[in-house]
Amino acid sequence: MLQQTARKTTLIRTTTALLGLGGMLALGACGGGGDVDATPAPVPEAATPSVPADDPEAPGSPDESPGMGAEGAGAAFTATLQDIDGGELVTAEISDAEGMLEFTVDATGMEPGFYGLHVHAIGECEPDSAAPDDPEDTGAFKSAGGHIGSEDSDHPDHAGDLPTLLVQESGDAHLTFQTDRLSAEDFEDEDGAALMVHSEPDNYANVPERYAPDGPDEDTTGTGDAGDRLACGVIEPAS
Repeated sequence: MLQQTARKTTLIRTTTALLGLGGMLALGACGGGGDVDATPAPVPEAATPSVPADDPEAPGSPDESPGMGAEGAGAAFTATLQDIDGGELVTAEISDAEGMLEFTVDATGMEPGFYGLHVHAIGECEPDSAAPDDPEDTGAFKSAGGHIGSEDSDHPDHAGDLPTLLVQESGDAHLTFQTDRLSAEDFEDEDGAALMVHSEPDNYANVPERYAPDGPDEDTTGTGDAGDRLACGVIEPAS
């Protein structure tokens, strides 16, 4: 009985001593030591890298258009097509599109309907001129020669044969297409090149035998019966 009482007394004293020691440690941590600053040190902000404003590789640089790669950063060539009186009817921008050429053609002030559209082999748009290979063949924009590739194949397999231009009732038209038949070298050679709008639709030499048992004639296989040369523009490097 005495041993049990002694053990209880010892346990109570030990517990009391431990509680007293814990209280002293807590007081020391809260209020003791004026030399200790309990305020947490500020966390430094991450440094922002400085990029020169004129760095061409900087994100959002003015020289880099969103969604545009090194190729196709804008029009590589342009053409402004005028009629024989000097009226501007059609404008075109030509850009590189991953190995192809992309044409964007806009027209205004034209009669509604389809018009033949071709690239001609010589960059000269004289309203009243002679064909380079036949001085007796004269007329509007004859100076531009024939379609690029006309010496190699029949229409519509010329490199310069393009989709027809559809003008709406408003007199306006917009056409965008790509071609791998042409390259920048076709516009940069010694003679240059010209974009031409003709006065009639291009039938692409599609003449059924029931209309022509002997097949399309020379005019059809030459130009697709696209008619007169309505407007012409020299293809030039974009400024």
